[in-house]
Amino acid sequence: MYLLGYDIGSSSIKAALFDSATGQSVGLAQHPRQEMAISAPQEGWAEQDPEMWWKHLCLATRELLQQTQVDPQRIAGIGIAYQMHGLVLVDAQQKVLRPSIIWCDSRAVEIGRSAFQALGEQNCLRQLLNSPGNFTASKLKWVKDNEPEIYERIDKIMLPGDYIAMRLSGAICTTITGLSEGMFWDFEKEQLSELIMDHYGLEASHIPELRPALGLQGQLTEAAAAQTGLRLGTPICYRAGDQPNNALSLGVLHPGEVAATGGTSGVVYGLVDQPTYDPRSRVNGFAHINHQPGLPRIGILLCINGAGSQYRWVKQNMSREGLSYDDLEGQLATIPVGAEGLRMLPFGNGAERMLEDRALGAQINNLQFNRHGQPHCYRAALEGIAFSFVYGMQIMQQMGLNLEVMRVGNDNLFRSSTFATTIASLLGSRIEMMATTGALGAARAAGVAVGIYNTIEEATQNNQLDTTYWPAASTQHYQAAYDSWLEDLHHILNHSIASQYLKPGSI
Repeated sequence: MYLLGYDIGSSSIKAALFDSATGQSVGLAQHPRQEMAISAPQEGWAEQDPEMWWKHLCLATRELLQQTQVDPQRIAGIGIAYQMHGLVLVDAQQKVLRPSIIWCDSRAVEIGRSAFQALGEQNCLRQLLNSPGNFTASKLKWVKDNEPEIYERIDKIMLPGDYIAMRLSGAICTTITGLSEGMFWDFEKEQLSELIMDHYGLEASHIPELRPALGLQGQLTEAAAAQTGLRLGTPICYRAGDQPNNALSLGVLHPGEVAATGGTSGVVYGLVDQPTYDPRSRVNGFAHINHQPGLPRIGILLCINGAGSQYRWVKQNMSREGLSYDDLEGQLATIPVGAEGLRMLPFGNGAERMLEDRALGAQINNLQFNRHGQPHCYRAALEGIAFSFVYGMQIMQQMGLNLEVMRVGNDNLFRSSTFATTIASLLGSRIEMMATTGALGAARAAGVAVGIYNTIEEATQNNQLDTTYWPAASTQHYQAAYDSWLEDLHHILNHSIASQYLKPGSI
């Protein structure tokens, strides 16, 4: 039998077919070829039309079926991974009421910051494991305050993966993992958070029915079967945010294990066995896919919004047309560590939780016209992203996470030896790249719910090791470059803090 997995990203929709008999991927498809558009009606906003996700899911599915010639009757189940923290609103007819406010949108930062103070920081950290921040609940409060005519028409609120499951099955449901990533889950009471719902004045009736992350969540409708080419009644039986799913794909299921990925955003995700939090809420704790009352599994997540997005911007705007990322890697490898003093800070994709919800904008520092060329820009961009990973991971180390070994997939920034070696050298870590993807992980997880596998561990075993990255023999140049980058960051952070107290009328 075969298993189908989807990865609903903000850049593209990926679909993968997995053969449970052989334990091998039989096909991968991605739509669109170019990255999906993100709309920014105002500075700091980021929106996408959920219908666009559905359109490209259908196209990717049909391409995958044509590519593999697999009979849809032999697909036993569907798993869904999705971009986290987005907000989708539908009415009673399941019609979308407005574009989705997605993960990198910053409009609700002040709402979350005010709630953190009003509710009490310790209350929030103890019950939610986080500040309400710029997460889904705060985005919903923004809609309530600023678009009351839309809020009044809401029947259900959803995360992006909930929406895709609804389009496939007609059923609206969500999971504990999803509610926790939206700041709707109380880890003390193990229920919908009255703390946040009452403070924001939100309606519990808007929250979908709870289903297990691994379990039957709906079956393919006739309309969805016609649009995708899949079998009527195919069960949807797994759903998780992209980062918990990435961890699952890499076999990160137990306390002490760590996964990382470098896509549009950069993420490090480590598991602990008790609710824990950073007092400054710079990293976040969410229920992992195998979290249970009495048997906690909490994913501590570091997210850097401006990761692959910076490298993509540099490729699109500072390189010759037609160059691939492999071409860029070849050129930047000719430039020494530290890019001869050119430095970039990759914080141009909205407010960064790691920087306490500050939206600093990206920075290019020490550009010298007679010294630096395009390859320097490529190296500085990639190093700047790597340095931001290191900065965040040092926060995680202070919380007690062991980053000696990290597992990563083979479809993101970690394919760059320069990027991975920079991180390994600064942290003294071993980075193991596994031959898997998020879509394949979602497919394999679906096999647990339909009985092909007995456990998640069984479903995710036998991952193949692709590459191992080790620290460089000499790390002093990496450390010197990082120290200079860190000095830039501290300077702009201090300026950002000072400017809060120097606004007109503040003195």
